[in-house]
Amino acid sequence: MTKKIKTEEMNIPGHVAIIMDGNGRWAKKRLLPRTAGHAQGARVAEQICDDAWDLGIKYLTIYAFSTENWKRSEEEVGMLMNLLRKYMLSSLEKCAKNNVRVRVIGDKTRLAEDLRKSISELEESTKENTGLNFTIAINYGGRDEIVRAVKKLAKDVKNNSLDIDGIDEDVFNSYLDTAEMPYPDLMIRTSGELRSSNFLPWQIAYSEFYFTDVLWPDFDKKELIKAIEYYNQRDRRFGGVK
Repeated sequence: MTKKIKTEEMNIPGHVAIIMDGNGRWAKKRLLPRTAGHAQGARVAEQICDDAWDLGIKYLTIYAFSTENWKRSEEEVGMLMNLLRKYMLSSLEKCAKNNVRVRVIGDKTRLAEDLRKSISELEESTKENTGLNFTIAINYGGRDEIVRAVKKLAKDVKNNSLDIDGIDEDVFNSYLDTAEMPYPDLMIRTSGELRSSNFLPWQIAYSEFYFTDVLWPDFDKKELIKAIEYYNQRDRRFGGVK
C-alpha cells in the first residue's frame, strides 16, 4: 500500500522556482516532434499551478524561455512563442476565476509586439488577485537581468536620484525583475541535469536545490510532493549555526 503523505504536517516552501527541462527528450522517446513535448509541457505547467496552490505554495516561478533559447531552430522558437501567446490569451479568464496573479520577467523588448501587449494585459488584469503568485520567465537570463539592473542603477546614480554610498543588497535587489517577490526557498530542475542554467542566480543564492530524472512532461503533483519532502529534510542555516 502506498504511504499517504500528510502534507499538512510538512513545511511548505513559500516560493518554488522550476527549470522545466526534458520536453524534447520526452517527445523523442515517443517518436514525436519536439514541439509535441513543448505542448505537453505547457499543459503540465498549468496543472502544476493548481497543485502548488493546493499544497500551500504562495509563489511559483517557471523558466519558460531563456535568452539562449533563440539559438534553437526557427520552427521550435516559433512554436514556443505561439504556446506563450495561447497561454496569455486563454489565461485571462482562468486567472480571474482562480485568483492567480501573473508576472512575466525577462527582457520583453525582443518579443513580438502582440505578445508584449498580451503580457501587459494579463499582468494588469491580475495585479489585484490574491491567490497564487505565478511568474513566467520569458527571454530571461540571470546575467542579462543583472546587467539590466546595473544599467538602471547607474543611470539613477548619474541623475543624482540615488546615492552610490547608499547602495546595498536590498537596494540592488529593488532593481531586479523580481523586486516585489521573496527569494525562492526551493529550486527544482527536471530531466536529470545538474545546473542552474542562468536562472535567477542572484535570487537562488540560498535556495535548496532539488534535481530529479523525471522529464518535465511527466512531472505531476506526486513529484512536486517528493521535492517538498526533500526540502523538509534540509537544515536551512543561511550561513549561521544552529
